[in-house]
Amino acid sequence: MEGFLDQLGGYAPLVVNVVKALVVLIVGWLVAGLTGSFVRRQVRKHQRIDQTLGNFAATIATWAIRIIVLLAVLNLFGIEATSVVAVLGAATLAIGLALQGTLADLAAGIMLVIFRPYKLGQYVDIGGTSGTVSEVALFFTELTTPQNVQIIVPNGQAWGSIITNYSAHDTRRLDLTFGIDYSDSADTAMQIILDNARSDERVMGEPEPWARVTNLGASSVDITARLWTSTDDFWNVKFELTKAIKEDFDAQGISIPFPHQVNVEPKKAG
Repeated sequence: MEGFLDQLGGYAPLVVNVVKALVVLIVGWLVAGLTGSFVRRQVRKHQRIDQTLGNFAATIATWAIRIIVLLAVLNLFGIEATSVVAVLGAATLAIGLALQGTLADLAAGIMLVIFRPYKLGQYVDIGGTSGTVSEVALFFTELTTPQNVQIIVPNGQAWGSIITNYSAHDTRRLDLTFGIDYSDSADTAMQIILDNARSDERVMGEPEPWARVTNLGASSVDITARLWTSTDDFWNVKFELTKAIKEDFDAQGISIPFPHQVNVEPKKAG
């Protein structure tokens, strides 16, 4: 019995270290999470600091603390940080080859934060994938589509693709095209379009709204209107102005023709 107790007592230091390691891990992870949240809150208080940069800094701070916690846990078991660094240094080539895609995403994430081709809340197209930027993390960019679908784009792919940022500027040009019947007056139709555009307070007076005949189609005369509005009002202006112009066309006898198709059947012999 005494031998068993002596043997059990020999494991006491290990048990103590395991308990200490668990405590350090739990407390360290909590501190890391609280630190990340604190950084995000501080960034939100300062309008001059980009939210994208703030989230990135919060992520880095969180993982920096977690790495320190892991090194402290290893130290409890007699593994020195210098030894870990030496091992990692010797395995750098193997790790780099195995994680080259991940490291490329990390490097691209840093470039995205430095040059900021897009920010949180902006609507972008990244290599054919569109959505509102909801997060720029260390390794990926998260987009949310108008249908509330989450899309994860690796930062390496984002940085290497063509990026179209629809929200980069405060104003956007809106192009509207209407097809009217050949028998209707193009001047009357253009005046209706311009009157509606000028009466809408969301449409900018400078540059001045513009309307011209831009194409003679197979079944319609196409009139294009170009006007400027704020980026935030772009879609509402597009939908509401299209409806208002259609109603005024109806009221003033301007028709929007349907495409015509003529089927010619060959005559039967005999």
